[in-house]
Amino acid sequence: QLQASGGGLVQAGGSLRLSCAASGFTLDYYAIGWFRQAPGKEREGVSCISSNGGSTYYADSVEGRFTISRDNAKNTVYLQMNSLNPEDTAVYYCATTGRCHMYSGVRRFRPAEFGSWGQGTQVTVSS
Repeated sequence: QLQASGGGLVQAGGSLRLSCAASGFTLDYYAIGWFRQAPGKEREGVSCISSNGGSTYYADSVEGRFTISRDNAKNTVYLQMNSLNPEDTAVYYCATTGRCHMYSGVRRFRPAEFGSWGQGTQVTVSS
């Protein structure tokens, strides 16, 4: 299972770095995606990174503000979030997949293609 951490309360314009750690297995062979879910809304894919870190993908809503990275030696994937705004408020989750696949349209990533969901971490951005 994966465990996301690093969330918190931040003012608009601020930054946070989320971490995604695995317990019981290595992340080396998996692409990893970050998702978020706000109250009353569908789970939304935010970003995805290939297993070797060579390819990264972002939803339009976070492109240029968020950066996904990974350190396979530490078995951890990160999501650096800058220029946060209240619309980024949500519980953030990470999950595994075989490879990142980005779709056209609003929903760039499909949660059904991801697994090993763990507990998320709350991110709250105040205005």
